[in-house]
Amino acid sequence: MKQITGIITTVHANAPVVASSLAPDNLRGMTTTAEGDRVTTVMCGTQLRSVIASVDDYLMNLAIAEETSSLPRKKQDESRE
Repeated sequence: MKQITGIITTVHANAPVVASSLAPDNLRGMTTTAEGDRVTTVMCGTQLRSVIASVDDYLMNLAIAEETSSLPRKKQDESRE
């Protein structure tokens, strides 16, 4: 069987937060790391359709993680009101 490997690297203002948001959804054969302002995900698989579906899911999750990581945070005192 052939091994299919892909690497996706993206740049974010808060890369560690984005990476930690994505990591729980990683499937077998996926790793996500943050270094500086970059998030890198490596995907490996043996079936092209599965890898493509994983990339599609990952990109949707990435968009959501990026959007939520850039939302303003409430101060602790405001959240108790």
